[in-house]
Amino acid sequence: MVADIEALSAELTDGEVRMELFADRHVEPLRAACAEDPDIWQIMPRSLLGEHFDAEITNRRSGNGVLFAACQDERVVGTTAYLRPDAQEGVLELGGTYIAPSVRGTGYNARMKRLLIDHAFACGFRRIEFRIDERNARSQAAVLKLGAKREGLLRQDRVTWTGHLRNTCIFGLLREDWN
Repeated sequence: MVADIEALSAELTDGEVRMELFADRHVEPLRAACAEDPDIWQIMPRSLLGEHFDAEITNRRSGNGVLFAACQDERVVGTTAYLRPDAQEGVLELGGTYIAPSVRGTGYNARMKRLLIDHAFACGFRRIEFRIDERNARSQAAVLKLGAKREGLLRQDRVTWTGHLRNTCIFGLLREDWN
């Protein structure tokens, strides 16, 4: 079965948790949300802070995948994306995620990820990958709670915007693992 990449581009809702397809109206609210936690960007591969914001948003919008504005009711509280979806292989990455401190620890992230995972599997994908900086213990714990399995470590996988040689933890979630 070939997965349906076009069907990934849908708005997803679970009560006040909404994934909206990223549009111009989300740019400035996302800029403000990203500025709420300037320290987090030190462990992110690319920065959405200050002078880096415009170029990175342009890059994300032109990338291979589906970019979302993560919203709580009408307020933009972050962003996430389906990255590099491969319809033939049925594999995509869920990443590029940032959520503002105001919604961390509230269950928002888990609900957001459940919406995105359910939708990807419904579109025929069989495997979802998460690629997380080895230093980002909070994100690693979050994907483990979802049922993903740590599958390995890519040493010095990428150079981050700060020049750090990042080790990337790979996590995989298979359709049959998801309940």
